Amino acid sequence: MDYDVIVIGGGPAGLSAAVYTRRAELKTAIIEKLTFGGIITTTDLIENYLGFPAISGADFGKAIQQHAMKYNPDMIQAEVHAVKPIEGGYAVESDAGSLTTKTVIVASGAAPKKLGIPGENEYFGRGVSTCATCDGPFFAKRDVAVVGGGDSALSEGLYLSRLVNKIYLIHRRDKLRAEPILQKRFSELSNVEYLWNSVVTKIAGEKKVTGITVKNVTTGEEQEINVSAVFIYIGEVPQTSFVDVKKDENGYIMTDENMQTSSPGIFAAGDCRHSLTKQAIISAGEGALAAIAAQMYIEGRLRSKERPEAVNPQRILS
Repeated sequence: MDYDVIVIGGGPAGLSAAVYTRRAELKTAIIEKLTFGGIITTTDLIENYLGFPAISGADFGKAIQQHAMKYNPDMIQAEVHAVKPIEGGYAVESDAGSLTTKTVIVASGAAPKKLGIPGENEYFGRGVSTCATCDGPFFAKRDVAVVGGGDSALSEGLYLSRLVNKIYLIHRRDKLRAEPILQKRFSELSNVEYLWNSVVTKIAGEKKVTGITVKNVTTGEEQEINVSAVFIYIGEVPQTSFVDVKKDENGYIMTDENMQTSSPGIFAAGDCRHSLTKQAIISAGEGALAAIAAQMYIEGRLRSKERPEAVNPQRILS
């Protein structure tokens, strides 16, 4: 075997797992297709991770990456395409070739969900974005739209409010889902117009975004609004298609209390896993637990009494 553990994903869950597996002196590789540190590196401000009262996503990502690197795991920049069972473990096939391992920790996270409307793909990167901290400065003093009503929509909207002329907040419901402290801060902004019970049905442009069509889902009325950018925060899609384990109806990986999946020796942690909520601090804890479970599995000490197929989802959420 090339490795004792291969961690797929280099965000808080994956890096935390690698710290624990390397401290257990297990030969470990982390495979990450985008940025080590994870998607959280694109967040403007983190205020709810214990020990970091206020830190930018970029600085947080750098800190956790450096922490993991202290223990010298192999860090591989590549996309994983498949995890296949072999005698004694698994073969992880990626752009970097095929690597063999005794255990796998899937910490591949989730990617932003798309609206699936005309103009979205055509103008992605030219006014359509899922990262305000990446692209917001390009639209300083212009009008933009933010689609969504959860934590991501409001936290990224707060960042945008300091840059842009006006924000149209478009939400398909009549109330926000974000945590109360974010709702309070957002309500104090003077450059936000709320469009409740509404969805974006089309994004228009001429080389770049020039406007959107918004439909009220209650009345059916449509209106066209001139904006220079559309920032989309309507949820996420788990990045789990490469691994054949038990998943829920949305593609999130089911595990038992030890982070073990339906395939012995494959564990899951973080935003790719079926859970009550998605938070960096929870992902880091799950990564640590998955690493400890992987070590016990390798040593023959982990014996799950209940496979994920039989686990009651409500029990997992408790």
